[in-house]
Formats: sequence, C-alpha cells, structure tokens
Amino acid sequence: MVSPSGGGKSTMTKRLLEDFDNLKFSVSATTRPPRKGEIDGVHYQFISKDDFRNRVENNEFLEWEEFYNGTMYGTLRKSVENELEKGYFILLDIDILGALNVKKIFGDDVLAIFLAPPSIDILKERLEMRGTESEETLKTRIERAQKEMAYAGRFDNIVVNDDLQLAYNQLKKIVSTFINS
Repeated sequence: MVSPSGGGKSTMTKRLLEDFDNLKFSVSATTRPPRKGEIDGVHYQFISKDDFRNRVENNEFLEWEEFYNGTMYGTLRKSVENELEKGYFILLDIDILGALNVKKIFGDDVLAIFLAPPSIDILKERLEMRGTESEETLKTRIERAQKEMAYAGRFDNIVVNDDLQLAYNQLKKIVSTFINS
C-alpha cells in the first residue's frame, strides 16, 4: 500500500495487521539514525550507508530509494522471502516507484493499493494539523504528493481516504478478497 505522506497509511496498516493474522509487516532498512523509542528490527533495520550501498550492489533489495538528504530506505529481498516461505502475505510501506517495481517483479502475486487523500488541500491540512512539519518540509511533502498522485492509476486499486471508517472497510474488503482468492 502506498500513499502520500499524511494520506492515512500508518493508520490503515495498523488496522490491517490487527484484522489479518496471516499478514506481516515488512520492516524496511534505513541509513538514518533511530529516533527516540525506535527499536532496530522492529521499526526499521538500521544499517550504515556503506552496508546499504553494498547490499544495493549485491541486489539484496526489492526496492530502495535515496532521499535528497542522503538518507536511504529499502526493502530487503531476503526478509520478504523468509515471511513468504512461512505462508504470510507481506504488507509493504514503500514509495510509489518502489511499489511499482515490486509489482513488476511479482506480477499478480502482488496487490498494489494506492491510498489517496480526497484532495491536495485536505492533505495539506492534515500535515499542518500534525504540527511536525517545518514550512520547507511541508512544501516538499505537498510537491511530492502532487507527483505521486499522478501514478495512482497504475495501481490495482485506489482507495480514497475521505472518511476513515468507510475507506478502511473498502480497503479491508479488497485485501480479504485478494488473500482468499
């Protein structure tokens, strides 16, 4: 599942994981330092930039991205494969291009869902209400969201998160249908 920042992805992810025993969250690797309260292997796999680059060279990532500040994030192929071998469905929290790359690799074995805000204006309001964004990062997130929205039609499903409960019900039905097919 992908969504612009502030689209409700974290909330939806948490609820899906509570409702589906056979769904596992893929813990991404990152080069950024842990934030207060974050645990290595639970929230992220925290690795050095050199280790990350070596893993990229060894094709150990399904997808990865380097952000403007030099921080890298990625999904380790082995972590996903280990959970798939145990019979789990994997929930990835990744960016748009990463999701499209994973879809390209796994084809119809992947359910690619785009969780969309009702509008860019509402998304901006949500981000402002968080109170965690500087004016510069807010601007960057909105610009990125506008670009990401252009990719929505390339996903298997689009769920508009206008009303949290209605959007979740739609999302849950889509996931349940995929898992049970």
